[in-house]
Parts: sequence; structure tokens; C-alpha cells
Amino acid sequence: MHVVVTGALVEDSAVLLVHRSPTRRAYPDLWDLPGGHVEAGESELQALAREMHEELGVHIVAESSSRLGDWHAGSGENAVHVAVWHIADWTGSPTNRAPDEHDDIAWVRINDLDGLPLVHGDLAALIGSLP
Repeated sequence: MHVVVTGALVEDSAVLLVHRSPTRRAYPDLWDLPGGHVEAGESELQALAREMHEELGVHIVAESSSRLGDWHAGSGENAVHVAVWHIADWTGSPTNRAPDEHDDIAWVRINDLDGLPLVHGDLAALIGSLP
């Protein structure tokens, strides 16, 4: 099973999303939260911190992060477990440091998520549940 972590950076009632490149094998041309695979020997929070730095150039404050929910997709060797985290505090200004993976990043108002093509159908409701 593949374990993936994603992070919701929220600021001023908007969440930072990444647009997956149309050339990506998995979930092309859809909006998603930034993140990636947990590597051997990493905790989910270690992987989340690494991925946020690699993809966006930000340093998260791990203690400010809380789990929002989980998704499971596929089966057998293609099974994927996605852990979704809310990141309340970070340093740095997010920029697209992974243009081969994402062709755009954008701050999207939480109220506008329902109108976007999202990787996971429940993503809008999950982020909308944030206080």
C-alpha cells in the first residue's frame, strides 16, 4: 500500500491548491492539495514537512498540524492511503517548486471549492469543515 500525505495551508478563508499537470499519470488536470508519498522510515509529519518544502518552499510548524481525514483508493499493490492534514503555521511564501508535477498553484476561497475539478470529491467538504 502506498501512503500519501497532503497538506491544507489555509489563510484568509482560502486554501492553497496545486493543479496537477495534464501529463501526470495519476489524476491529471485536477486540483489537489500539495503533498506526496511517505518514504521508508519517515513519519507522516516528516513526509509532510519534506513535501511542503520540496513542492512549495515553505517550512511547516509540525506542532501546528492536525489530521483532517483519510481516503483510501484502489486495491492490492495499487492501494493508496491518503492522509489529509491542516497546517496552521508555516514560514515562507509558497511558490511552485515542482513545475514538472504541477502546472499552477493558487489560493482558492474555501467557498469556491465546489466549482473546481478536484482529485477527491470529498475534498471541498473536508476543507469546508475547518473552523
